[in-house]
Order: sequence, then C-alpha cells, then structure tokens
Amino acid sequence: MQLISWQRALCLVLSQKAEVIAEYNTVVRSVSTAVNLPSVVRLLRYARIVTRFGFVRCTRRNVLLRDSYQCQYCGVKCRPGAITIDHVVPRSRGGKTTWTNVVAACHPCNRKKGSRPLEKSGMNLLKVPRRPAWKELIEDPTEESSRDWLPYLDSTGS
Repeated sequence: MQLISWQRALCLVLSQKAEVIAEYNTVVRSVSTAVNLPSVVRLLRYARIVTRFGFVRCTRRNVLLRDSYQCQYCGVKCRPGAITIDHVVPRSRGGKTTWTNVVAACHPCNRKKGSRPLEKSGMNLLKVPRRPAWKELIEDPTEESSRDWLPYLDSTGS
C-alpha cells in the first residue's frame, strides 16, 4: 500500500498501468475528456521494490495530521496556517526531525519553549509523540472521501 497524488494515480490509470478500484465524485477535465478522480487504484503489475514500504514519512503535514492541528502543549486547536512544528529536543541541542521528537505547537507555545529542552521550559506534552499508522492520518470523520481507502489499509501501523 502506498499513498500517491491524484495526478500520479490518474497518469497510471490513463497509461493502463493501474486500474481504478474506487473513485471520487469529482471530475477532472481536459479539452476533450472528462474523467472521475480515482481515490483507490491497483497496479496491474509489480514495478519495483519500495524501501520502507508502507511507513508513514515524517513530514510537516503528517505531523499536523497526527496531532489534529492541536498544540501539544496547551491543547488549542489551530487552523493550518497558524500552527508550527516544535522539536521536543531542540535541533540546536542535537534533536532530530523524527516522529518521536516533533509535535504540533501554536506560535505562543513554540516561542515560550524556545530552544530549551522540555524539562527546562516548564511545559508538558499532552501526549507522547509517536509514529502513526496511515489509517490514523486519513481517518477523518468529516472527510467522506477518505472512507474509500479504509478497507485497503492494515491496522499494524505500516
């Protein structure tokens, strides 16, 4: 299982390298063609070995999705443009950008913590940061389109 962009999925389907398993109600149009946007596609033949197959990459967007756009210090829900990523162990002190070291933080909390370690900042995390499963990132009850993917995702966290 791998998540790809809708553009990549559409290219694979149009080049007959994949088949559509489920699709959105959204239509993509060109000058001469209209195609429903695929939400789940299946490759028709195995193309190459993918390293770390199925693991969720630690990206800013995925961290924000994991933490539901909620500051992990004060609990405030933020809109996408008003939230930052904070390193629990600051990069200036050797902290890496890994699932267990980054959390969503509102601007005031991020400034308050600064480049100090968590213990010295007097702040606490609402929950321990960890690597999420794909299912956790796309399982949004307000988003009907992600429900198409759920039967194809395993619950092991890969």
